[in-house]
Amino acid sequence: MVRYTGPKNRIARKFSVNIFNRAKNPLLHKSNPPGMHGAKRKKKSDYGNQLLEKQKLKAAYGMLSDKQLLISYNRAIKQKGDKTETLLTILECRLDNIVYRLRFAPTIFAAHQLVSHGHIKVDGKKIDIRSFSVKPGMVISIKEKSKKIKHILASIGNTAREIPEYLSLNEDKTSGSLISLPTAEQIPLPLVINVHLVCEFLSHTH
Repeated sequence: MVRYTGPKNRIARKFSVNIFNRAKNPLLHKSNPPGMHGAKRKKKSDYGNQLLEKQKLKAAYGMLSDKQLLISYNRAIKQKGDKTETLLTILECRLDNIVYRLRFAPTIFAAHQLVSHGHIKVDGKKIDIRSFSVKPGMVISIKEKSKKIKHILASIGNTAREIPEYLSLNEDKTSGSLISLPTAEQIPLPLVINVHLVCEFLSHTH
């Protein structure tokens, strides 16, 4: 599984939001977009706008690769209903994202590692595939031996980050489940994304 290792702070500055929920907000140090020092931005073409929205969506889910996003889009267009909402639902139900939403990890990148390193179980079985699709009713839990890891404990205790209504956190706070498939309105994206433009972009590449 390819993992993004590039400069995350530059991505946050590009979109003018602490998109990865980092403890040290990169915008407090440098608020200007990379390479921008008072210069005016050029008006983007339709292609440029679609590309920007695609980059925002990829970033919101932990810097997905183009291939990962396209796989999700191809799944979305094969299902009934609005493909923009279906794409969002597919991305939201990735195991790494659910782990992040349940507060088992402080950032989406930390969630990537928890899953990849085998710290997460789904219905009692270890799953180390980040893109694993969580279905309603499935129980996601932290392995017993992993429950005392310091950064996991710290993240679980951070109640400032709300858990979405389509997820249920159990009393032990180390396990939870997906109650229902989320709608676009319920998904707490860190910035406004025009997913319709993303689908337009991907429709020319699938």
